[in-house]
Amino acid sequence: MNPIELSLFSARLTAVCDEMGTVLRRTAFSPNIKDRLDFSCAVFDEAGQLCAQAAHIPVHLGSMAYAMADLVRQAHWRPGDMMVVNDPFLGGTHLPDVTLLEPVFTGRNQLAGFVANRAHHADIGCDSPGSMPISTRLAQEGRVIPPTLLFRGGVLQTDGLAMLTGTATASLTGDFAAQVSANRVGAKRLQALVDRLGLSGYGQGIRALNEYGERLARQAVAGLRPGRYHFTDYLDDDGISTEPVPLTLDMTITPEQVLLDFTQCPDQVAGNLNCPLPVTAAAAYYVFRCLMDEHTPACAGTFGPVKLLTRPGSIVDARRPAAVAAGNVETSTRLVDVIMGALASALPERIPAASQGSMNNIAMGHIDRASGTRWDYYETLGGGCGGGPRFAGLSGVHSHMTNTLNTPVESVEMHYPLRVLAYGLRRGSGGSGRHGGGDGISREYQFLAPAQVSLITERRRSAPWGLAGGAPGASGENRLNGKILPGKCQFTVGAGDRLQVLTPGGGGYGADSGPVKV
Repeated sequence: MNPIELSLFSARLTAVCDEMGTVLRRTAFSPNIKDRLDFSCAVFDEAGQLCAQAAHIPVHLGSMAYAMADLVRQAHWRPGDMMVVNDPFLGGTHLPDVTLLEPVFTGRNQLAGFVANRAHHADIGCDSPGSMPISTRLAQEGRVIPPTLLFRGGVLQTDGLAMLTGTATASLTGDFAAQVSANRVGAKRLQALVDRLGLSGYGQGIRALNEYGERLARQAVAGLRPGRYHFTDYLDDDGISTEPVPLTLDMTITPEQVLLDFTQCPDQVAGNLNCPLPVTAAAAYYVFRCLMDEHTPACAGTFGPVKLLTRPGSIVDARRPAAVAAGNVETSTRLVDVIMGALASALPERIPAASQGSMNNIAMGHIDRASGTRWDYYETLGGGCGGGPRFAGLSGVHSHMTNTLNTPVESVEMHYPLRVLAYGLRRGSGGSGRHGGGDGISREYQFLAPAQVSLITERRRSAPWGLAGGAPGASGENRLNGKILPGKCQFTVGAGDRLQVLTPGGGGYGADSGPVKV
């Protein structure tokens, strides 16, 4: 393919992912998907290698790219099949993220590739509303779905339905039906593209795309200063003990590749901050993807120069039955800080100070066991981004491993017995510096009915670090009726109670006056 043909081919694949995302958003019911946009869509080749993705959630897509090759080997695929999975140790991330995978065949019944989408569900059968408990075992976090065929030859399977919904007699409605629809549309569009180009021509395009992506990735790695770099950052605690949890990286850069050695990270912890290996890989892929040219295609070739070394059974390569609900959201975010911290010495002219370092997870709701009814609410909150060598940090945005939105106040109050009393920037929370860090936010909820609440937040005891003489950002705070809460806790509230979440600011870059040293 010449450069113009390759550009058009890449755009067509990305358009398939974009259309899948539009269908999913427009047909979903929950605020998590239609308002917060907590979903991702991608296209894979017949071996499960990433071909394209939309600009959705980095932790979703990086982990899918790492794990999909194993998933596609789980079945003898037929047209009309669709697989469902959320098992974090068999291709998922954490249980609320449910993945649907569908094969795409040519008109001659030849396997051409796969489409997939992953979406967050606030109710995945967990005893704690919002399905983000302070857990110590995977089984406490909800319904575990191994790779299971939801459709076989276009026919809904009762076994798959039971795995997905908890009962084989339920109908496939709501957000799950929206995910199915997104895959069906994506499969139709991808099949049309393959049939137009022919399977051989399509395969040639995929190979050319991966070769181009790898060239750009290697070009980015060649721009780093060769050497060995070390960095350690800390999670506040694991939610069970109060001890900080170190995350240590030894990074070796050569002109050909980057080796990320996480073998010094501690054993998997008692709480739920453990990461399955695909989540750790997602953090690494995200950081190095940020260093590449903006036109770099989102394909498997871009991952070639980045190698990971982990220790099985550690917090970054956890093993069953470890709890993992917060590893996907909090540990992945801190791993970005660790990798960025190491890169600050290898590429000081580009690396910013630490961003807020937390997704500020809020899960709440109420389960009426007598009637079998429940409501579940979950969201993440934005904060401050770190200042950089040539820019100030953004305020009040989601950063790094999440790319969602906050739930609009109108949607919160329409769907749940909640009132949002205040929502705005937390002025002055960004670290000072030549290029200051962005401010966090303040969001205050009032409960209109009794509820159970889980908070899983970070940077409440530590602060987002500054660089080149910049000051750290302010730590976050959680308050119930004015009383400060731990960063990770679970509690009940009554009507009239108020919960305020103050998110961290970003670190500053450079001294307040004088030239910035890089």
